[in-house]
Amino acid sequence: MLGRAFWKAHEIRDHIAVASNKLAPTLWLKNAMFLHPYLNKWVGGNIWIYQDRIIYVGDKEPEITEGTEIYDCSGQYLVPGYIEPHAHPFQLYNPHSLAKYVSQTGTTTLVCDNLLLLLQFNKKKAFSFIDDLQLHPVQFFWWARYDLQTEMREENEMIAPDIMKQWIEHPLVIQGGELTGWPRLLGGDDLYLQWINETKKMGKRIEGHFPGASEATLTKMKLCGIDSDHEAITGEEVYRRLKSGYTVSLRHSSIRPDLETLLTDILQLGIKRFDEMFFTTDGSTPLFYQDGMINKLIEIAINQGVPAFEAYKMATYNVAKYFQLDSYIGVIAPGRIASINILESKENPHPVSVLAKGKWIKKENELSHPFPEVNWNKYGIKPLNLEWELTMDDLQFSMPMGLKMRNAVIMEPYSITLDNSIDELSLDHDESFLVLIDKNGKWRINTMLKGFAKAVKGFASSYSTTGDILLIGKDKHDILKAFQRLKEIGGGIVLTENGEVLHEIPLHINGVASAKSFLEIMEEEKTLDRLMRERGYPFLDVIYTLLFLSSTHLPYIRITPDGIYDVMKKTVLFPSIMR
Repeated sequence: MLGRAFWKAHEIRDHIAVASNKLAPTLWLKNAMFLHPYLNKWVGGNIWIYQDRIIYVGDKEPEITEGTEIYDCSGQYLVPGYIEPHAHPFQLYNPHSLAKYVSQTGTTTLVCDNLLLLLQFNKKKAFSFIDDLQLHPVQFFWWARYDLQTEMREENEMIAPDIMKQWIEHPLVIQGGELTGWPRLLGGDDLYLQWINETKKMGKRIEGHFPGASEATLTKMKLCGIDSDHEAITGEEVYRRLKSGYTVSLRHSSIRPDLETLLTDILQLGIKRFDEMFFTTDGSTPLFYQDGMINKLIEIAINQGVPAFEAYKMATYNVAKYFQLDSYIGVIAPGRIASINILESKENPHPVSVLAKGKWIKKENELSHPFPEVNWNKYGIKPLNLEWELTMDDLQFSMPMGLKMRNAVIMEPYSITLDNSIDELSLDHDESFLVLIDKNGKWRINTMLKGFAKAVKGFASSYSTTGDILLIGKDKHDILKAFQRLKEIGGGIVLTENGEVLHEIPLHINGVASAKSFLEIMEEEKTLDRLMRERGYPFLDVIYTLLFLSSTHLPYIRITPDGIYDVMKKTVLFPSIMR
């Protein structure tokens, strides 16, 4: 529930004047056939829009049309702009570049994670940033984290009570979570419970993060006030959540492309009511969005046998109603934001024309560019400045235990038996040097990583959960070269081999995200993916591997600023050391 109106009093007076035929609409969508979730059917009529708001839907035509753009929708079908309810907007891309790209295929509202804003932005400038994004044709909402998803000494400062209160109360923040630290809640952390209660008092939702959760865990978390979850990977898990009273977000992402399986299972279980379900791509990496965002998931749903009308509702109205925002988005009706997708047919969710806040993003497959540029300097954002040097002394390894990759994001402990005192490891095995080192040069933690690749010689990344520096590879000299180049380009991802830079992705937004266009970022990621696979990276998504090496919301062991951390026992096994 929003704490403030979208429109000021004088704007509302103008809207009433349009409805009263005293002022011309700015856009008239004529002969429209549009999805109406309240009536649960397709409805024909005219749609009057004034600037960013739908003024009227019905049979009447406006009497005053001077200056009005008239667009004939005959033979086409209109649906509300698609909504992504769970976006991580800094996965190499940034919120601006992501929204500009995915809106072309109809996703016009993003509900976003605030984690990177907590970790990388000054508090006041973070709020200025999300307020300024309201000038964007795409509508942004946010969620408020209760934990930082890793082990950091500074956590209590970054999410101090006054900071948490400001995030929870901000009108653009519409939910708390996601609850990656839920074991703390069940373990008796009353501060965590207090933040949940404060969020609920504001009339806002709480999103869980419950991979593999039992019925008992789901019940206990429901008693704590949790409203939804996106971690179901089978139809049985969806059923279990629905039975426990959760709204379920069906995920299809770059590391969990599960939607076909989920829908097959759901339909086989006899579930035919979809009102408490919607879709998410869960912050996928750039290449996954090559053909769009939520439009792709609607297509999958229709192909799997979900009625088209229900699939569109799952991408629009169901999300809006869940967040108590259906007075603003998710419905083509008076008073709503004028974000509308125009389709060639009911079964084809890929729009030929897209309106976002009354502006054409795409019109008859021709792109427009109604997006303001972002001045990152205004928010204190700049390329990463590393004012220290990496030396061979930082690349000494004596840790008895390393991290073994089960998949792209799950890490298990393993006993290190090979000789890692040498400068270059053999290419005959899949063990590599691994270092996490403070971006300010104060501490480091050195171990080994098994399963990453056989032939990656030098790799450096400032893209990580915390923005600290990850170093991986077989050859210490190539690791040094990769770090040096990382330092020169102001942060990013660098791959080196035999003393040469093979590929680099500059990330000039504090070293964790790119300021380039989405198409450029996709090409850079595509090249990295190819080079990594040629050198033996075996999993779905190397970008998520980098992100989750330090993330303590998944089992079993992580490399964090505090040291090597046992997620299940909640214990630092080997602390980081000061340089």
